[in-house]
Amino acid sequence: MGDGRPRSAVGPRERLGARVDAARGAVGRAVTRVPAPWPFVVVVFLGTKIVLSLVGVLALSAFDEVPWAPPPHEAMMRQQQREVSEHRWLSLWFAWDSFLYDHLVQQPLDEPWRGFAFPLLYPFLAKPLALLLGGRTALALLLVANVAFLLMLYYAYRLAERLLGDDAGARRFVRYLVLLPAAFLFQAALTESLFLCLALATFHYAEERRWLLAGVVGYFLGLSRSVGFVVVVPLALVLLRQHGYRWRPRDLARYVRVGWPLVLVPAGWLTFMAFCRWQGGDWFAYKHAQEKGWGISVQNPLGVLWHGLTGTGPRDALRVWLAVLVLAVLVAGARRLGLPYLVYGVLMVMVPLSMGPPVYKSLLRYLLAVFPVALVLAGWARRATADVWLSAALALLQGALFVVWLAYWTHFII
Repeated sequence: MGDGRPRSAVGPRERLGARVDAARGAVGRAVTRVPAPWPFVVVVFLGTKIVLSLVGVLALSAFDEVPWAPPPHEAMMRQQQREVSEHRWLSLWFAWDSFLYDHLVQQPLDEPWRGFAFPLLYPFLAKPLALLLGGRTALALLLVANVAFLLMLYYAYRLAERLLGDDAGARRFVRYLVLLPAAFLFQAALTESLFLCLALATFHYAEERRWLLAGVVGYFLGLSRSVGFVVVVPLALVLLRQHGYRWRPRDLARYVRVGWPLVLVPAGWLTFMAFCRWQGGDWFAYKHAQEKGWGISVQNPLGVLWHGLTGTGPRDALRVWLAVLVLAVLVAGARRLGLPYLVYGVLMVMVPLSMGPPVYKSLLRYLLAVFPVALVLAGWARRATADVWLSAALALLQGALFVVWLAYWTHFII
């Protein structure tokens, strides 16, 4: 031994301590080899998953003690969850559209397609994965959503590092992104994490002037959700900003030469329309399916916003007031955001509202796409005191909404 004592003089406690120190050092060296920001991203991913899963199981156990929770006419959702898994920490992440996507994953392409109301990307990503998982399509959907959530956090950090200028700001942005009121849905078997992952990645590559890669990722963004194709507008503004918003003829030629991959963004949605034509003989089969199934029709979003505030009950008004608050934060932080991200944020509020009053029940879900709100909050919370209070308030609000979402029979968030 280095201290001159014989090996036999070293007690079990000292040997155990030496092993612990050696293991700790090995873990530390392994972590330092992992490139930033992955250690931070993984900690946020696992931390939110553990906390929300624990809260979810406790809330559902508490509901078990309430005779009317859920009411008899709403028992189907609980049965569908049990069919996914008997483990509540797993099955609680399936609700509403999760089961419709699960049906699409199981639907073979050699039979007439019946799911035109939903874009292709999410169920099509789960199809090959389900084969590797022994046909467990629901688990495949959940895995796709959570891998997208993890990548979403990575691209959020990278984009904020460039836009906010430092590591601390990027970390705050990631944290506020997972503290948004309905951010627990990033972990559910829904499209929220996939859409935002692709949106953040597209803007990240655009800011790096890697326009071909931005266009390719943007293609899948346009294929993931109907609102995806309008992201071409703020992306074009990023391109214009990078060249000083100049409009001379030679500058216009440069915009075309550099930014032509942006046409791939609307091409993603056109691909879905072509699929509708191939499978259903109708380019607008998705539109007709939404009109028939949910009464969705294109309307003036300002009229829908006003109707939600004045012409409906308090629950719809509360949802719409949250949309107004999001718009207010965007306007207040407009100078910090810049024109491209201000336009993106406004579009992500207004385009869903253009679907008409049926959007009210899902509005909190759709507002998750407005990531510039978290950018504004990250900029405002540079002081530690403001950061702590704002984080605590958002955590409490999200916790309350999470429990309300688990009480799915309220139809407050669907």
